Amino acid sequence: MTISQFVHLRTHSEYSITQGMVRIPELCDRALEYGMPSVALTDLDNLFGVVKFYRAARKRGLKPIIGCDVAVLTPTGKAPVRLLLLVQNTEGYLRLSRWLTRAYVGNDRAAQPAIQSEWIKAEGSRGLIALSGWKKGDVEQSLMNGDIAEATQKVKQWSTLFDGRYYLEIQRSNGEAGGALEVAVLRLAKQESIPVVATHPVEFLAQTEFMAHEARYCIAEGFLLADQSRPRPFNEEQYFKSTAQMCELFSDLPGAIENALEIARRCSLELDLGNPQLPNFPTPSGMSLEQFLEEQASDGLDKRMRCVLAEDSTNISDTAAYRDRLKFEIDTIVNMGFAGYFLIVADFINWAKNNDVPVGPGRGSGAGSLVAFSLGITDLDPIQYNLLFERFLNPERVSMPDFDIDFCQDGRDRVIDYVREKYGSESVSQIVTFGTMAAKAVVRDVARVMEWSYGRADELAKLIPFQPGQLITLDLAREMEPRFKEREDSDEETRELLALARQLEGITRNVGMHAGGVLIAPSALSDFCPLYSADGSHSVISQLDKDDVEHIGLVKFDFLGLTTLTVIDWTLKFIRKLDPDKVIDLAEIPLDDLATYRIFSSGNSAAVFQFESRGMRDLIERAQPDRFEDIVALVALFRPGPMDLIPDFVERKHGRQQVNFPDERVKA
Repeated sequence: MTISQFVHLRTHSEYSITQGMVRIPELCDRALEYGMPSVALTDLDNLFGVVKFYRAARKRGLKPIIGCDVAVLTPTGKAPVRLLLLVQNTEGYLRLSRWLTRAYVGNDRAAQPAIQSEWIKAEGSRGLIALSGWKKGDVEQSLMNGDIAEATQKVKQWSTLFDGRYYLEIQRSNGEAGGALEVAVLRLAKQESIPVVATHPVEFLAQTEFMAHEARYCIAEGFLLADQSRPRPFNEEQYFKSTAQMCELFSDLPGAIENALEIARRCSLELDLGNPQLPNFPTPSGMSLEQFLEEQASDGLDKRMRCVLAEDSTNISDTAAYRDRLKFEIDTIVNMGFAGYFLIVADFINWAKNNDVPVGPGRGSGAGSLVAFSLGITDLDPIQYNLLFERFLNPERVSMPDFDIDFCQDGRDRVIDYVREKYGSESVSQIVTFGTMAAKAVVRDVARVMEWSYGRADELAKLIPFQPGQLITLDLAREMEPRFKEREDSDEETRELLALARQLEGITRNVGMHAGGVLIAPSALSDFCPLYSADGSHSVISQLDKDDVEHIGLVKFDFLGLTTLTVIDWTLKFIRKLDPDKVIDLAEIPLDDLATYRIFSSGNSAAVFQFESRGMRDLIERAQPDRFEDIVALVALFRPGPMDLIPDFVERKHGRQQVNFPDERVKA
């Protein structure tokens, strides 16, 4: 019998964190190169990379098989055993997502996050295929202990739980066939009529990456590469083997190879990507979200205009312009389906304002929305400052709106707690981030496991240049810094270190939490993606990063903690303590106070947000701002790219260079 194809069902990518260094795009490229119709991603106890993998595979015409190498607690086991779960369909994906969430954040969470076999027994396993786990599975462990009766009992239990969807694994990752465990597994499979499948534990793509993978494992676990007594659970055969290699390796068991293809055929998950999943916002009875948005925005604009007209009727010269702009924005928001988003944001911002949590006036492209101004989301009049709504929302470029919202650092968590209470704690979480091995960090990490002294490693790392706003790789550092190149060329140990470091550079190193992102889902978040909580932490975060949660339609809200707002709040409270009759309203502080501009122009702006750096203080001394528009311009210019225009701006500001307008209308 000739088998022409094979599918890898067991791969650990870089998102397995402590082991595995396969990068997802390269995984899909290699499967395509070898003519495989599909490939699986089965990371260790997580689905961190699932959306990236799904999109990368689909882009290349491969069928993505999503799974997870999970720890499972059984009623009789003292320690978790391993089971490989592969997703067949949406039902299976949701089941796996809920189990993983429960393993990390559930009330019955074990010391080590693990799925419990009792959950499988109670809830069923439809939509999932289970592979036995080879040497880390409980059936195989019983066989290795010589307890055939116990192994038989366990096989019967698993095959009952996964009716027709349970396979005994056979691996030959050490290149050998016919070992005692393999013989015992084949005998048991025949006895109990359980199908056998050939798998290969892929930890890296090429055989030449074995030592880099060893370094990656040592970095994660705190071992030294040369330590003869350290655990060595991997070998150089655990690379992504070709179809021909796998068929040759299992030439005596062609049925096990064919079963890998059969399992791939049984898995057909379709992820719903690109459809926004907004949480449900309660509106008055009988009123739609769209009607409620229009009512709230119209009432809010009336209040804004009454306040401004009461102070200075010249500030708003044409009320019709505001009404027309409001109608245009509301029509756009409604047509794009984002009425609920604006109402949700307005709700928690106004709750914060009414509950003594300072909120920033608004920044970013969201400040160009009159609807946001009317609802209290921002405090900037976009018409007064000629701000464009289309920079925030544009029907020609459909994407989720995204307000950057600043809260007082001390009160931010109170606002998040309010959101949890309103929408349900199971529907709200923060967002995962992944730290990677950047050039300097990977040099230091590899140097540590190679037993370099701290001083020697630090000296080499410091030769890597730093450029603000530019990612400096090891190859780029070699081009930019002659001393770095000379050190690599002249020293064999440095070459050895950098050879490992280059293979690990950019690999995911650790799991963190997004500084401000908060997810609010229309139902339990585990209906969309699993959740995660680090050991000893009470913070619940998604297993998908900010880009991937957007792809699956979840909406990210930015709750940014700004210390500047906290300091301002402390200042106002201290003033009231000194003088209870003194009332200061930040919204009423004039923007034309010359004394303030004199302080700015002297460079005395320490601890002023975005003006405290040495470079910015030098700039304001040169520019001598005397109106608020100058302040706006300086902030916009002080960043890579626009910084090149600073000399011209300063010269034109002081009349030493002629201003040429591309069109007469620009003068206005």
